Amino acid sequence: MDDDRSVLVLTNPCDVTADVVLRLLAERRIPVVRLDPGADLHAGASLTATYRTGEQWGTLRTASRELDTTRVRSVWVRRPSPYGGPPALAGQDRRFAADQAHWGAGGILGSLSGARYLNHPSNNRAAEFKPSQLSTAQRCGFLVPNTVITNDPEEAREFVTSHRGGVVYKPLWNTRYRVDGQPHSVWVREVYGSEINDAVSVCPHMFQAKVDKAFDVRVTAVGDRLFGVRIDSPDLDWRRRQDLMTCTAVEVPESVASTVTAYLAELRLVYGAFDFAVAASGDWYFLECNPNGQWAWQPAETVAAIAQAVADLLEKGPDT
Repeated sequence: MDDDRSVLVLTNPCDVTADVVLRLLAERRIPVVRLDPGADLHAGASLTATYRTGEQWGTLRTASRELDTTRVRSVWVRRPSPYGGPPALAGQDRRFAADQAHWGAGGILGSLSGARYLNHPSNNRAAEFKPSQLSTAQRCGFLVPNTVITNDPEEAREFVTSHRGGVVYKPLWNTRYRVDGQPHSVWVREVYGSEINDAVSVCPHMFQAKVDKAFDVRVTAVGDRLFGVRIDSPDLDWRRRQDLMTCTAVEVPESVASTVTAYLAELRLVYGAFDFAVAASGDWYFLECNPNGQWAWQPAETVAAIAQAVADLLEKGPDT
């Protein structure tokens, strides 16, 4: 690996999680190019790819860098802005430009041969589907709470009423939502049979048996390195009031660690943020795996260790 090959970081300018790793790469004198393709390509940046029989090459130009795209050692797909089209356009013209950017620029940036992806954008997208997560978790050997995903009110009502230990509702995607003009999150919450009505038929809903949990655990996987954090919260969904939760490092059982490795391999992921509910019995129940989950909110020692692990993979580049 040549020392001058660059790391390409695809993210928005407000991504403080990326900043932690970029400082480490700067200390190691690793060349880095940061790009938010959904925005920067409408603000002076340019991207070109050329293909001929037997060869291809390309150039990325930003306000401060010029990058030979054949000289990229790693691509970190963090949190780039959506391809929205130039702000000066409207209607179908903007939609057309946005689609061309997604399939054009997105296609170029997703096919840089010889680069390590953390994670590849198509693998990220495939791994974000909750049904795929649950199916993969079952095949790999995780304990999974009884779950139904349905738009049939009768199926939903039967499932809810048949679980005496309680059932929770979870959205299948974190859709942006506003109430009275203010951002609103749909949290995981307990649901009762009397609440189930015909509104369920509007779209698929996910209902899951409530785990009699002692605490939650977040396991952040970076390659073959795992970082576990125990989360104690008064809320069913610890994300709701993070100022009330406490986080402490926890060891990941070998049985869980080996299953995490199998899960990542099946979905072709290098990174994953796994959430578990740990029952009073000590059993770890798989809840979900965010292939691009945030991690900078964890205890300082854990954040530093994860940042080092991410920087190590980006510096290393592709396996040879």
